[in-house]
Amino acid sequence: MTSAHPKPTEAAARAGDALAAAAAALAAVSDSPRLDAELLLAFAAARPRSSVLAYPERPVDRELAARFAKLIERRARGEPLAYLTGEREFFSLPLSVSSEVLVPRAETELLVELALAVVERVGEPTVLDVGTGSGAIALAVKRARQEARVTATDRSAAALAVARANAARLTLDVRFVESHWFEKLGGQTFDVIVSNPPYVRSVEVGGALAFEPRLALDGGVDGLDAYRALLASAAEHLVLPRGVLLIEHGAGQRLELAALAASCGWRVVAAHDDLSGKPRVLELAVSA
Repeated sequence: MTSAHPKPTEAAARAGDALAAAAAALAAVSDSPRLDAELLLAFAAARPRSSVLAYPERPVDRELAARFAKLIERRARGEPLAYLTGEREFFSLPLSVSSEVLVPRAETELLVELALAVVERVGEPTVLDVGTGSGAIALAVKRARQEARVTATDRSAAALAVARANAARLTLDVRFVESHWFEKLGGQTFDVIVSNPPYVRSVEVGGALAFEPRLALDGGVDGLDAYRALLASAAEHLVLPRGVLLIEHGAGQRLELAALAASCGWRVVAAHDDLSGKPRVLELAVSA
């Protein structure tokens, strides 16, 4: 029985040939097939990508070819590159990731930038990251503001294990709490609450997203279930009146989410687009 996906490196004698064949195999699933191939060959060879690029004539031995072929097969099935290499950069932080956590996206860096802007004039700010996953947002805020007291929650113990390991490796002192939304936080309050909650409609959780944890993606029938939970309780955990809630959302959800926020006693301070111009974050405060 033959494999459903090509094994481009098995007969390749040189790195350049292996990369060309792998990039062709990934063209249907990746927006950057050549880059993916380069990163995976570097990972398989335990060499920097610069070394792979500098020596395209370097022979690819049978053992390396087999490792590379397996990685290319997995990537060709749609598995995220970050899960294959075990790492993803976020806000210049090298984060370990696994299938227990959502792969950090570049557009989510906007949440970090906005949180830092909000607490710029606060001496020792308190920040809460709800649904932290890999710890990306919380760790990026802590790295930028060492004096900040940062707390991060997640309902998944497995995700928190990844986040804690990232914090330890980066020597960043973030407090992690296993909690569904705000349940385990008691009466604690924060200057800023940030969240990148599940907001994909249930019927749309599939395809390329199938490899990532459904718990971190599925926002219910209309994609807004997580926001209902956040908007119902977040005000109790903000330092008022200055406290701000920052929530990431899908590109087509802004108007509906703003209306939902208003019905729950929030006002929109600002609406922020990501670098590609797509609606991405709502900045909310409790209505007076």
